[in-house]
Amino acid sequence: MRKPLFQARKFWLVLATGVGAIGIVAGALIPIEKLQQVSQVPSNVVNSLQSVTAPASGGVGTPSRLISPLVAKSATERAGALKQATQSASSTLERDRARYLLATDLIAQGQGEKALEQLKDLEKSYPVLAAQIGMKRAQAYEVTGKQKEAAQTLQAIVKQFPKEPATAEALFTLGRKNSQYWDQALAQFPSHPRSIEIAKTRLKQNPKQLPLLLIVAKYGTSSNGYTELLDKLVSQYGTQLQPQDWEAIAFGYWENQVYDKGAIAYARAPQTPLTAYRSARGLHLSGRPGAVERYRQMVQQFPNSPEAGLALTRLAALADTPPTAIAYLDQVIQNFPDRAPEALVEKSKLLDKMNSAKTAAQMRQLVLTQYANSEAAAEMRWDYAQRSAKTGNLKLAKQWAEPVLTHNPTSEIAAEAGFWAGKWAQRIGNNDQAAKLFQKVLSEHSESYYAWRSAAMLGWNVGDFNTVRSMNPQVQKPLARPELPAGSPALKELYQLGQERDAWSHWQIEFQNRVQPSIAEQFTDGVMRLGVGENLDGLYMVGSLRDREKPEDKAKYQELRKQIGYWQALYPFPYVETIENWSQQRQLNPMLVTALIRQESRFEPDIKSSVGAVGLMQVMPETGEYIANNIKVKQFKLADPETNIKFGTWYLDYTHLQYDNNSMLAVASYNAGPGAVAGWVSKAKSQDPDEFVEAIPYSETRGYVKSVLGNYWNYLRLYNPEISQRVAQVAKDHPKGN
Repeated sequence: MRKPLFQARKFWLVLATGVGAIGIVAGALIPIEKLQQVSQVPSNVVNSLQSVTAPASGGVGTPSRLISPLVAKSATERAGALKQATQSASSTLERDRARYLLATDLIAQGQGEKALEQLKDLEKSYPVLAAQIGMKRAQAYEVTGKQKEAAQTLQAIVKQFPKEPATAEALFTLGRKNSQYWDQALAQFPSHPRSIEIAKTRLKQNPKQLPLLLIVAKYGTSSNGYTELLDKLVSQYGTQLQPQDWEAIAFGYWENQVYDKGAIAYARAPQTPLTAYRSARGLHLSGRPGAVERYRQMVQQFPNSPEAGLALTRLAALADTPPTAIAYLDQVIQNFPDRAPEALVEKSKLLDKMNSAKTAAQMRQLVLTQYANSEAAAEMRWDYAQRSAKTGNLKLAKQWAEPVLTHNPTSEIAAEAGFWAGKWAQRIGNNDQAAKLFQKVLSEHSESYYAWRSAAMLGWNVGDFNTVRSMNPQVQKPLARPELPAGSPALKELYQLGQERDAWSHWQIEFQNRVQPSIAEQFTDGVMRLGVGENLDGLYMVGSLRDREKPEDKAKYQELRKQIGYWQALYPFPYVETIENWSQQRQLNPMLVTALIRQESRFEPDIKSSVGAVGLMQVMPETGEYIANNIKVKQFKLADPETNIKFGTWYLDYTHLQYDNNSMLAVASYNAGPGAVAGWVSKAKSQDPDEFVEAIPYSETRGYVKSVLGNYWNYLRLYNPEISQRVAQVAKDHPKGN
């Protein structure tokens, strides 16, 4: 069973071609409350976290103690509490929220008259959702059979709220009988999902409509058949397209990883540092000729832009000779100080190849002194530490590794360096110092795989490689959703009420800065995507915030990651009942299964890898046949979530049994196959499991093991009360910098 190699989406400068080893969502968005249904989940696994309470209503768009716990419950479960809240809630806002939710549930149940009672004059005290209230009223009339009143209400919305996103819904409904309303929707709200639907419907009737093709090209990047539509647009209307049209087309190709066609389109778009860079980078990524020349043109055209510094590093990597590469790197060092450390390291490597060892050493020393806090310096220290460890000089290895924690605290390798500094300290007999290093990793890098390993080394009840399978940790759910950092009050209120589809549609109108969104906008977009089940893209939008390069973006990201809502957004519980059910039957830790699914598919049930693996747990068809024969199933569909988890957990149980319930080996086998892992075990030079992980020959599997077990740790630290409290206490006792 092989994990899929996802193609990453990036909306900014630095590009990646895959999500990578560590994936990252909004736990508050997923119906975690389903964990409380004791008919499917035992009470020892899930417990309501009464100590983490939402505040009393702080105003529109904020969570509340009364309503927030009800948002994720089913209509039946919350009906009584909502009815009571409509009468006895302590604030007008809470009563209005309860009325809105109750009316929504009643409409879904076909009880239009009762819904109308709840909606009566509601917009007067709840103006933030006045347009949405009008839509609910129209829907209530619809289910009661009062078509005339429904139409009149929709027309009133169009007249009273011409700029509100809800008006697009009204226009869409009215347009079913009068096409002029659809024309109005396309003109006023081209980015609304309903407008995309209208455009695609009309294109089916008449595909030769350039304005409609452009609407889908600009705003329907996730539509089925999207790249085919772009191809048609370019081939049939290329001579009629304006530069801004080419930019939209280029962005669409880029979002769908069609980099060569994106490069061509970016070359015809208005030339900015970003579009010029991408016109070169697209050719580079796709292996097409011409990238070098376009990089050079970009540097000449925008010599002082940040993108020029990146282009110069690309040119250095593509250079035919070391002197040519060094010339490019010297330009980077001289003109782009934020990229100078990396350029110095690359220059030192080239100088070594040219037998200029002394000058190369000077370059490296410059990185360690003048750029001591850079990522390049961190990587250099860690490289020296690993070399020292291989020669058996653990004291020197520790001396090189430990400064990564102090001088490079935001480096991606800081946690790894800190953990191994602790292990090496332990091996040379300095247990007190080892404990301090493990605690520092837990305090400053609590989200990392190495924080889990540090916790295990400190004796915490977090499971070890041999015990994770059998654990059944308690889970406590959050009672409130985090506040959105971007968007209008109406959007934030819809989100707090759990109106996922309405919030998503609303956001499509508000989110205009799609190419280079702010930190707040990108996080909000990720949360919105998660709400409507676009888990892969949602997880990517949230998780890739860490990749921002601009100092101001980095600072805002560091502030965001201090908030629990950010981490809950990265580690959700979709398909929780199914996971819990089959985990119990297979006697597997449900958090481990969730962690593995998160890594395999990002909770996308229909995803298929390049090698054919299918579904949530990425089961290969031939593996599926093998499993079906063993469990006596004749017909099955691997894309079905229930079947996929049933089969995937069987196979995960199988790999555990192959390796005496060692979860590290079982997870490695799930990814690389039992034959490969058996060979690694037989050739292992060390009995230390941490050393074994680092020595896994397949880089994909090595990263996979760390990611799955790191995911497991994050679920544990976020949702298990004992561990979350211990992590918080360590952070309090060992603040950063100490």
